[in-house]
Amino acid sequence: MRRHGNNGPTRTPPVVRCAIYTRKSTDEGLDQEFNSLDAQREAAEAFIRSQAGEGWTVLPDRYDDGGFTGGNMDRPALQRLLADIKAGKVDCVVVYKVDRLSRSLLDFAQMMETFDRHNVSFVSVTQQFNTATSMGRLVLNVLLSFAQFEREMISERTRDKIAATRRKGRWCGGRPILGYDLAPQGSRLLVNPEEAAQVRAIFQLYLDYGGLIPVVEELCRRGWRNKRWITRKGFECGGRAFDKNSLWHLLTNVTYLGKVRYKDEIHDGQHEAIVAADVWERVQALLARNGRMGGPRVRNKFGALLKGLLHCAACGCAMVHTHTSRNRIKRYRYYVCTAAQKRGRDACPTGSIPAGQIERFVVEQIQSIGRDPALVAATVRQLQAQSARGTEELAAEEARLQRALGDYDLQLHTVVMQPSTGGEIERTTARLADLQERIAAAQRRLVEVRDQAERLRRGTIDSSEVARALAEFDPVWESLRPHEQARLLRLLIERIDYDGREGLISITFHPTGIRTLVERQAEGDVA
Repeated sequence: MRRHGNNGPTRTPPVVRCAIYTRKSTDEGLDQEFNSLDAQREAAEAFIRSQAGEGWTVLPDRYDDGGFTGGNMDRPALQRLLADIKAGKVDCVVVYKVDRLSRSLLDFAQMMETFDRHNVSFVSVTQQFNTATSMGRLVLNVLLSFAQFEREMISERTRDKIAATRRKGRWCGGRPILGYDLAPQGSRLLVNPEEAAQVRAIFQLYLDYGGLIPVVEELCRRGWRNKRWITRKGFECGGRAFDKNSLWHLLTNVTYLGKVRYKDEIHDGQHEAIVAADVWERVQALLARNGRMGGPRVRNKFGALLKGLLHCAACGCAMVHTHTSRNRIKRYRYYVCTAAQKRGRDACPTGSIPAGQIERFVVEQIQSIGRDPALVAATVRQLQAQSARGTEELAAEEARLQRALGDYDLQLHTVVMQPSTGGEIERTTARLADLQERIAAAQRRLVEVRDQAERLRRGTIDSSEVARALAEFDPVWESLRPHEQARLLRLLIERIDYDGREGLISITFHPTGIRTLVERQAEGDVA
């Protein structure tokens, strides 16, 4: 308390820590010495200084989102602001206009809920209203409705403009493609003679080789790459090596035929074609005949035992099952690293391995474990270490869920005890429903976590059980059909790593896999 003359005691106003949030939808002009974000902040600072008698003060941290839309909350500065609010570092959020904070009613309602929960007020410099009154909230919602309407209208106009531009055959933006340069005035493509020759050669290479991978390997040998270009800000982009996907997109791009695509529509373009129509048609027919991928109907069609288990140790990629045929009589199966499959054999030293060879090896290794006490002991140690790690992770998640449930219960009690009148009843009801849903989800996950922890605890087995289970593996294995054998391996094994450079194979078992095998053997059902 301070005393001034004979006027009696005067209370010092509490300090109101004000965070200024600024946003601009595009990054145009942000490199200027004084830009739109600076102008917004300057206006907000002037307003806060006018409230200095009320204890308002500007926080030094800047919350500037330049080049981010207001239609969502995926903005780094906004997320920092919300985190600081939850940490109790902010008392008031000041913006130049409401639509700088958000152009979405749903997002704004969520933010206002966060503000209310942490006793943070909200001020718009150019639109005076008080969110503590029902009229102020009505004005705020009306302003936001118009902001969202404006954003949606801009989006519709942009889509309509793109559609009209495409239907006229004009280029309307996007990544430059190999073979063309963008005209200085924009909206038109100019043929790049050197790159156009490469594009025509690539189409011919596909006709000559008849497959994507051989063409990718040939392009790698020649050192040809995808389109490289310089952005308006001077950054270099593109220039990556070809793989199956990028080559497929090049071969199916109608732009090379002198046309433009808009959704499912194809229109005559205003640019010059690079590829002749007959070459284009032959390439499309060959692509259709070869197919881009096998599709779900051929997945594991031939009973691949290690499907989903085998990984390349050299590059970490999965190894997929495939096959080839000679004279359509004999089929040769093998597993190939996806990196080598997409970018050619030079991309990964592992390459491929015959399927039958590695499948037999894995099965023999499982069979040999039960005959060697040292291997049984090593397997048990591996399982125990995996089980310990899994138990620690589940315990940490259980603690986190318990804390979340405590927080939800506290919020629920606060909402129930807080009196609601008029238009606040609907908002309170929605908040209660949301909290109940979160509590139910956390409780369901908590039950799952405890069940998993209990299964890990019960799954601990000793060396004798491992030896007995694996000793009975041989007769059981021989009686199973191929798809049942694949299921049994997935039951036992978590992951297989194959190192083609050293010829080494590493098998990682499921922590509870052998225990499950023991139980199923006792029940007479292992498939």
